[in-house]
Amino acid sequence: MTERPAQRTPNRQLAALIAEAGFSNAGLARRVDQLGLEHGLDLRYDKTSVTRWLRGQQPRGTTPALIAEVFTRRLGRRLTAQDLGLDACAPVYAGLEFAGSPEEAVDIVGGLWRKDSGSHAELRKIAFTPAGLVVPSRDWLIGRADEKVARTEVPVRIPAQGRPATPRLAVPLDPARRRAPAERGPGQKVSGGDLAALRSVGELFRSLDDRYGGGHARQALVRYLEHELEPMLRGTYGEQTGRRLFAAAADLTRLAGWTSYDIAAHGLAQRYFVQALRLSQAAADRAYGSYVLVTMSRQAVYLGHGREAVQLARVAQQGVGTSAPPVVQTLLHAAEARAHGVLGEVRACTAALVRAERAMEAARPGDEVPHWARFFDEAQLADEFGHCHRDLQQFRAAAQHAERSLQLRAPVYARSRLFCRIVLATARLGLGELDQACQLAAEAAGQAAEMRSVRATEYVRDFERRLEPYRDAAPVRGYRDKVAALG
Repeated sequence: MTERPAQRTPNRQLAALIAEAGFSNAGLARRVDQLGLEHGLDLRYDKTSVTRWLRGQQPRGTTPALIAEVFTRRLGRRLTAQDLGLDACAPVYAGLEFAGSPEEAVDIVGGLWRKDSGSHAELRKIAFTPAGLVVPSRDWLIGRADEKVARTEVPVRIPAQGRPATPRLAVPLDPARRRAPAERGPGQKVSGGDLAALRSVGELFRSLDDRYGGGHARQALVRYLEHELEPMLRGTYGEQTGRRLFAAAADLTRLAGWTSYDIAAHGLAQRYFVQALRLSQAAADRAYGSYVLVTMSRQAVYLGHGREAVQLARVAQQGVGTSAPPVVQTLLHAAEARAHGVLGEVRACTAALVRAERAMEAARPGDEVPHWARFFDEAQLADEFGHCHRDLQQFRAAAQHAERSLQLRAPVYARSRLFCRIVLATARLGLGELDQACQLAAEAAGQAAEMRSVRATEYVRDFERRLEPYRDAAPVRGYRDKVAALG
C-alpha cells in the first residue's frame, strides 16, 4: 500500500507501545495483516512498513484503526489511533467499542443500524473475533450504570462527512413540537406509548424469529431501529423514561444480533451484542446485561470457542451475583454448562447443570420474572441438558432429555424444536438406532427447508456428517432420498 511522505519526527508513542506489547516489527505487521483479513482487506505489510511508521510515516486508509485494535487486543485496554501517535481515521472496528457515555453509545449503535439497513453486504461478511469479547465484557463487569441518561435539551447537530454528527449548540425543546408528527423528528418527546410500541415490536420480531428463522424479518427490524428507535434515543425524555427507553433499545439491539447470528453474519451479530451490552448499562439493568453475555456465550459455543464461552457465562454470573430471580440464575448456569460441554469437560459441565437444576427448583409461582427470561422453562432446561449430554457423548441421557423437551415445548418455538429433534436424532444414532435417527432427522430437514435459518441448516448438516460411516445402509439412503426431494 502507498504511504505518505516520511515525517521527520519519530513516533515515540508507537515505539513505547510496541515495547510494552512485546511485539517485534515483523510480529506487529503480521497481526495487522491478519486483522485486515477479518475485514476482507488484503494487506501486505512487513517489518519494513513498521520501521517506516516508527520513523514518522502515517499509514493510509483504515490501517491506523487496525493497528490500534491489534494493541487493544494485546494489552486489554481500549486504544485509539491517536494513542499510537497516528492520524485519526474512521474505526474499521466500529461496533466493538464499549462506549464511554450514553451519547457515544447512541452514535455507535445508530451508525451500525444505518450501515446494516443499507446495501452494505460487506458488513454481514465481517468475521467473528474471540479477542473482541474481552474488553466489552470486562468493562461491563467493572462498570456502573450511567449517572444520567435524561435529555431535556436537544443538541443542534451539524453532520460531518464520514463520522457521527457533533453537538454544537443546545437549545430547549420547542413546545410547539410536542404534538407527535406523522414522522418522528429530532427533539420529539418520548412517550409511554412509544415505549409500549417498542415492547410490542420486540414481541412481534421474536415470534417471527422463533417460527421462521432470523432471515425472514431481520432487515425489517433493522430498518425499524434506524427510522423509529434512533430518533427516540435522540429525542427528549426524563430519567425514568430514559432508562426504560435504553432497556428497550438494548433488547431490540440484542434481537437484531440474534437474527444476524441465525443467518451466520457472525461478526455483525457480535457487534450488536456488544452494543446491546452497553445499552443495558445505560438502562441500569444488570440482569439484562447478564442475558446479553449469555447470548454472546451461546454464539461462542456455536462457533467452537468454548473457553471464551465459559468466561462470558461466568462474567454474567459475577455481574448479577445472587440478586437475579431463580429463572435467570438457571439460564446463567445452563449457559456455562453448554460451554463446558462443547469443551468435553464432564465434571464441570455436570456441576453447572446441577446448579441450573437447583436454581429452577427454587423458582416459585408468582415470582417476578423479566419478560426476556420467561421462555426459560422446564422444556428449555431439558433442551440444555440434551445438548450437553450429546456433546459429552452420553447418548442415552441426551435422548431422554431431548424427548422430554419435545413433549413440553410449545409449537411456536419451531426452530428450537428442530434443534432438539436433531439432538435426539444424534443421540439415537449414537445408540445404534439408525432407522429412528434417520426418520427424526428427515423431519427436521423438512422443517429447515421452510425456514430462513443458517443455524437450522447447519444442525442438519452436522447430523449428516455423523451419518457418513453408515452411508451405504438402507435407512441412510432413504434419508438422502427424502432430503433430495426437498430440493
